[in-house]
Amino acid sequence: MKKRHLDIFFLFIVLVSVYGVFFTDYSLRTKWFFIGLYSLIMLVTIFSLILENRSSDNTLIWIYVLLFLPVIGYVFYLYSGQLYLKGHLFMSKRKKDRKIWMDLVNEATEPELTCLNDHQKSFAKFADNAALPTISTSTKTKILKNGSETFTDIISHLKQAKKFIHIEFYIFRNDRIGRTIIDILIEKASEGVEVLFIYDAAGSFGFSRSDINRMRKAGVKVHPFSPLKFGFFNQKFNFRNHRKIIIIDGEVGYVGGLNVGDEYLGKNKSIGFWRDTHMRLEGEGVYLLHTVFLLDWEYVSGENMLDHRPRKRKYDNERDGAVQIVASGPDTQQGIMSDFYYELISCASKSIWIATPYFVPNEPIKSALKHAALKGLDVKIMLPEVNDGFFTHYASKSYFTELLRAGVQIYSYKKGFLHQKVIIIDEDTASLGTANMDLRSFHLNFEVNVFMMGCKSISDLVRHYREDMKVSEKVIWESYQKRAFPVRIKESLARLFSGVL
Repeated sequence: MKKRHLDIFFLFIVLVSVYGVFFTDYSLRTKWFFIGLYSLIMLVTIFSLILENRSSDNTLIWIYVLLFLPVIGYVFYLYSGQLYLKGHLFMSKRKKDRKIWMDLVNEATEPELTCLNDHQKSFAKFADNAALPTISTSTKTKILKNGSETFTDIISHLKQAKKFIHIEFYIFRNDRIGRTIIDILIEKASEGVEVLFIYDAAGSFGFSRSDINRMRKAGVKVHPFSPLKFGFFNQKFNFRNHRKIIIIDGEVGYVGGLNVGDEYLGKNKSIGFWRDTHMRLEGEGVYLLHTVFLLDWEYVSGENMLDHRPRKRKYDNERDGAVQIVASGPDTQQGIMSDFYYELISCASKSIWIATPYFVPNEPIKSALKHAALKGLDVKIMLPEVNDGFFTHYASKSYFTELLRAGVQIYSYKKGFLHQKVIIIDEDTASLGTANMDLRSFHLNFEVNVFMMGCKSISDLVRHYREDMKVSEKVIWESYQKRAFPVRIKESLARLFSGVL
C-alpha cells in the first residue's frame, strides 16, 4: 500500500501542477516551478517503468502515452498501465487456491490417456504439467448452441435442483430471462435448496438492488465480486470476474460464453442476433469446475464451503476423451490461459479454427498463427462484422494485414454479433469457455475454460463452425488493403490501448 499511497500523492502533485500552470495568475517563476515538478514526476515514473523490464514495445508505448497525453496519460498509466499483476492485491487468494488445487492433485490418480492420438497426448502432457487441476477422463460434455438452447437447458436443470445451486456470472441483468432465473432461485431457496450467487460488480453494474434484496430475503446468499466503491484506489476495479459458472447438486455444471440477459437471446434490437456457445458438464469435470466457484465464493464472502462438501468420488469412465478445466486470472499463474492457447495452436497438424468476438493476441500467439499458416495449415479466424466497442473493433482489425499476408484466413460473421470463444484443432481437440483471445482475458480477467481432447461433442463444434462459415464473408487481402486512411488511423490508435481492452 505504501507504493499505492505514493502513486496517489504523485497524481495529486500532477493535478496541482497543471492547475497552477494553466488556471492561475501565478508568476512566471512559480509556473516554471510547477513545470519542473511535473517533469520530475514524469521522469521518475518513466525510470520506474523502465526498471520493470517489460517488453520493449510495451515500455515504449507507455512512455509515449505519458509524454504525449499529459495528465490523462498519467492517470491511464496509474490505473491500467501498471496493474499489480504480481503484487499484493490477490496474493492471499493465490496462495489459498494453490494449496487447494495441490491437495486435489495429490489425491488424484494418473489419468489413462491411451485413447488419445499423438498430438492430443502432446497437449495433454503440457496441460498436466502447466495447470494444477488434473486431466479428467470421466467427464461428459454437451455443446449448447446460442441462448435459446442454453437457457432452456439451464432452466430445466435448475428446476430439478435438490441440494444446492451455485451460480456465478460476469453480467446478470434483471430483465425477462434474468428475473425468470431469479424467481427459480428464490423458489428453490424457499424449498431448502442452498443457493449461492456471485455477480461481478462492474459487469452487472445495473443489477437491481430490489432483486438482490428479494433474493436475500428468500434465503439466497448473494455477493458481488470486487465492489467498485472499494476498487478505485487499489486498482481492483481493473480485475473483473469474467467467469460464467453454474453448478447444480454437484451433478451438472455449465460454462461458456453466455451471460444472463435478454440480448443473449437476440432480443436487443440494437444488437440483433446473438451467436454464442455454452456447454454442460457431467461427471468429474463438474467437481473441478465447482472448485473454481467455491474458491471464488470464499474470496467474496469469507465463507469456507470447500471443507464441508463431500470428497471427490470415483466416476464412471466411459472413455469419451479427456477434459482439462483451466481457471486463469490474477489468482493463478500469470498468463496461463495464453500459454494454453499457444500450446493448443502449436500442436495442430492440419487445421486451426478460431471464433472469438475480440482478437488482440500477444506476440507468441500471433507468431504461432502466422507460422502455422506459412506451413500450409488451414488457419481460420472468425470475428463479428460489427463489434460492440470502438477500441476492440479497430484493435482486432489492426492485426489483419500481417495475418492475411502470412496466409491466415479471416472471416467476418454477418448474421449478428458473434460472441463465442472457441478454438478447434484438427477437428478433434478444442477449447471452449469464457476467455477471449485478447490481452485482458490473458492478464486481467478471472476466466475459466474447458479444453477437450477427443471428446464426442467436438464434432458439434466442428459442425456449428461450418454452419457459421456459410453466413460469414472472407476478408480478401487486396480489398482490405484499399481501406480508407482514417480507418487505418483508428486501427493504430486502438492498438495502442490493446493491453487493457
